[in-house]
Amino acid sequence: MPASITEFKSSFSTDVARPNKFEVEIPIPIGMIPYLGTQRRLRLRCETADLPGRSLATTGLKVYNIEEKFPYMTTYPDITMTFIVSDDMKEKKFFDAWINWINPSVHYNMKYKNDYAVNVRINQYSVTNKATYSVDLQDAFPVGINDLNLDWSSDGYHKLSVTFAYTQWRNNSLEALGMELLENNIADIMTNGSLGRDKLAPIEDRNELSVSAFIEENRVTPI
Repeated sequence: MPASITEFKSSFSTDVARPNKFEVEIPIPIGMIPYLGTQRRLRLRCETADLPGRSLATTGLKVYNIEEKFPYMTTYPDITMTFIVSDDMKEKKFFDAWINWINPSVHYNMKYKNDYAVNVRINQYSVTNKATYSVDLQDAFPVGINDLNLDWSSDGYHKLSVTFAYTQWRNNSLEALGMELLENNIADIMTNGSLGRDKLAPIEDRNELSVSAFIEENRVTPI
């Protein structure tokens, strides 16, 4: 039986999420310190971004003439962000410098990843400006910047599209951290019916999850 209009309307106990309520935090590689001032205002210049997706690559296995699919690898798509370019072109200069820091044009020798990769954070906010969703793009770095077209007939402004690659993304929500806690300690729970404090420490140190509240809610007995 299809849901009634009343049931549909009552399902919206909160407002809907708005794509324009977001912020991007981009740290700076140590070698980019001269561009620190530009880096600080990038969060105010990011016009578009994406909350990242995730896909499972699968392989087929034939069982009794029926092919079943099984996942064997996780893949993460690149993320493209668009930045409003100021009249002094500092946003363009910043990403030009970052790309060149990765692969200097004076000799074209690639640097080590630890020298140029950073953790980029994307925050989604509610209509009341409360953070409701947050992800970290781990080991992120730019892999491409677009051309900026010049046109005498245009009276618009420059938009710089920057594509980022990253190793993986991490959900910073309380629910995700709780699942991570259970996943990391499921063997201890199954074996002993208890959870060691040494297992809680890595997540507790992140200051994003009240471990004591999680234990109380899930009735897990710490050692």
